[in-house]
Amino acid sequence: MTHSIWTNFMLALAGAIAAGIGLAVLIWPVAFHAGAGIVLGDNPSLMSEVRAPAAMLLAAGGFILASLRVARWRPAAIRVSAAVYLTYGLARVYSLAVDGTPDATLLIAG
Repeated sequence: MTHSIWTNFMLALAGAIAAGIGLAVLIWPVAFHAGAGIVLGDNPSLMSEVRAPAAMLLAAGGFILASLRVARWRPAAIRVSAAVYLTYGLARVYSLAVDGTPDATLLIAG
């Protein structure tokens, strides 16, 4: 299966964003979330809950980026990209409906 330059560009963008956000939240969760007005504090359990999905996002982004080198992984990477971004977007819409309007930064992220 061949993929166009457009597909590869979108995979590169999706992978870089996912990996970048995952890495930032994994290493600097307090500073990252402070940008959206979220105060995490120093609760070890909360830090674990924040870092765990960040590691998953980093791994997904890494896989998506790796698919640019390994062509047979691209169909799976397209599906992973769709799953990651659709679930994040749908979760933001759900939260907006049940919790109200969050910080503008989070609306833009959605």
